[in-house]
Amino acid sequence: MHSPLMNYRNYITIEANKRGGKPCVRGLRITVYEVLEYLASDMTEAEILDDFPDLTREDLKACIAYAADRERRLMISPLSA
Repeated sequence: MHSPLMNYRNYITIEANKRGGKPCVRGLRITVYEVLEYLASDMTEAEILDDFPDLTREDLKACIAYAADRERRLMISPLSA
């Protein structure tokens, strides 16, 4: 059964003057990309949270939800050739 994505908009921020306008976690200088890369590299949630005490488990889930929503939107409107 499909459950709706969490509301990542409360966690993911984009500021032009921070990290080149990349999506970041709650205005911190930690990007969504970095969090996803850590998760993909076999770091556990506990290891990430230990290395980055400013992050929460909800922040990690928000990064995944953001990426899933972005992928879904890309699938709906494919890039033009």
